[in-house]
Amino acid sequence: MIRKLAVAAIAVLTLSACATTPAAQGTRRPFDGWAGAVVAADWRTSQGAPIVAFDNSRRDLTASFLAEGFERRNFVDYTLRPSAPDAATGAQVLAGIGEATRRATTGCFLYFSSHGNTRGITWGNEGQLSPSRMGQLVDQWCGERPTVVVVSACFSGVFIPELQGPNRMIMTAARRDRSSFGCGQDSVYPYFDGCVLESLPNATDFINLADMTRNCVSRREAAEGLRPASEPQVFVGGDIRPLLTTTYAFLG
Repeated sequence: MIRKLAVAAIAVLTLSACATTPAAQGTRRPFDGWAGAVVAADWRTSQGAPIVAFDNSRRDLTASFLAEGFERRNFVDYTLRPSAPDAATGAQVLAGIGEATRRATTGCFLYFSSHGNTRGITWGNEGQLSPSRMGQLVDQWCGERPTVVVVSACFSGVFIPELQGPNRMIMTAARRDRSSFGCGQDSVYPYFDGCVLESLPNATDFINLADMTRNCVSRREAAEGLRPASEPQVFVGGDIRPLLTTTYAFLG
């Protein structure tokens, strides 16, 4: 009798293990196989004084998007601040993103935070990264795979024509003819980045995140009387739209 009970107990344990193992093995995060990158491409005010806002964004955006399902092994983050312990050159950043996108080929997520003007964004001490150059790089890195690009900078709407495509979603911190705000010495984050961070925990997907972020920026600028409004821009291609609300929704 004792032997029969022991055998039965072993059988129950075996069945329990078999019942849970497939679920554990089948667990998949929504952005498995996506390459991701966050770049703090400047560290100064427009007058040249040092600030921490861009580096704060890099640190906290990286942590927040990893929490939403991106894989650390395929996610790179960089600062172009020369004095930082992990400082990179502009060339090293481009090479690192290229390596990540060659390794992880399901999709691309790229986030650049910097100063900007109508010709592009500040790229460390190496001048500017223009819309046409970024367009070439994103084509090279990401090709036809689903791709989300965020450009957080003044006048960053100038990037949309060069980056848009049916497989692309583009978010920018401002219209092509407007400044964005929050890049001063007392700023924790640029306003747009701060609103992305504030909105992300409650956003269901990238499209919802864009809507929430735009509303957050609008409220903050109105409350502080900042004019003209930056009016963050969004482009969503027809092919990527249904994927972002289903296959690539956030973990929540």
